[in-house]
Amino acid sequence: MIENKVVVGISQGDLNGIGLEIILKTLSEPGISEICVPILFSSQKTVSYFRKMLNLEEFNFNPLRDFTNVHTKKPNVFICYEEEVTIEMGKPTTMSGKYAKLSLEAATMALFDKKIDVLVTAPINKHSMQEAGFNYPGHTEYLGDKLGGKPLMLLCSGDLRIAIVTGHVPIKNVAEKITTQNVLEKINQLHASLVKDFGIRKPKIAVLGLNPHAGENGAIGDEEKTAIIPAIEKAKETMMVYGPYSADGFFGNNTQAKFDGVLAMYHDQGLIPFKTLAFGHGVNFTAGLDFVRTSPDHGTAYEIAGKQIADESSFREALYAAIDIYKTRNLQEEISANPLAFSPIKKERG
Repeated sequence: MIENKVVVGISQGDLNGIGLEIILKTLSEPGISEICVPILFSSQKTVSYFRKMLNLEEFNFNPLRDFTNVHTKKPNVFICYEEEVTIEMGKPTTMSGKYAKLSLEAATMALFDKKIDVLVTAPINKHSMQEAGFNYPGHTEYLGDKLGGKPLMLLCSGDLRIAIVTGHVPIKNVAEKITTQNVLEKINQLHASLVKDFGIRKPKIAVLGLNPHAGENGAIGDEEKTAIIPAIEKAKETMMVYGPYSADGFFGNNTQAKFDGVLAMYHDQGLIPFKTLAFGHGVNFTAGLDFVRTSPDHGTAYEIAGKQIADESSFREALYAAIDIYKTRNLQEEISANPLAFSPIKKERG
């Protein structure tokens, strides 16, 4: 932290998408520099291009080549590259993937070296990134590899929190990864995050089934009986865990409102209801790491890139969430540090 403010690193995402538009709109808002110190990993030329395109001429920033002169009263831009970049709004290109990769790598290194406190990532195009030599399915897997730990994709909006067991896995490969060990591990991770990152002392967790109607007692698949229920029963020994629930009825009846966290089995099982309920205001948080990373709940939105109509709400929420989670973690560490020694109460003599 600098001057008691959280230092927020921001990766620029895909140059041809809406990433820099929502970033600059957010950083232009009055008061942002009062609650954090933003550092955008990009270049002077790139940011100046978007500032002009978005008619944000009053947006001023401090260029950095190291972290010795970070400005605390206005946004900073850490220079990741010097050259001019060809920007083709609305088109996924290898070039846009290359510079998204450069930005993410520099920001991740800064996070690992504790030059920044948290990381907020703008949307990327996974295919463009992979064409540029990025050998990961997405941000979550990359950060897990570079920062250590076991990442858990956790979608958040207010009291709605949905975690995913299998993440970026092709649907044909999902069932083989639904094992008792994997489900139990994700339950434990979700529980730990709800306590550590959100300050919920005794969280209630709902676990969804994999198959329609949660398998209907084996009539429509047996993963519930062989893997999910055993994991739930084991978890119940130390925490409040319920299920498995049929996903359609669970969200259709608003049952998620009764729980602090929900564990879905695969990507779309969790993300479709989440985006239906909270799209535009949701946050993707990577739990399970020693570092805090968040992102908006949407993609590059090429179809509106360059039209100056992108809504920055989700990115702003991601920035706020990163700050809140960082502060909650620090508070939890303070609370649990140096606990008072237990002393038995002595009865007074009558």
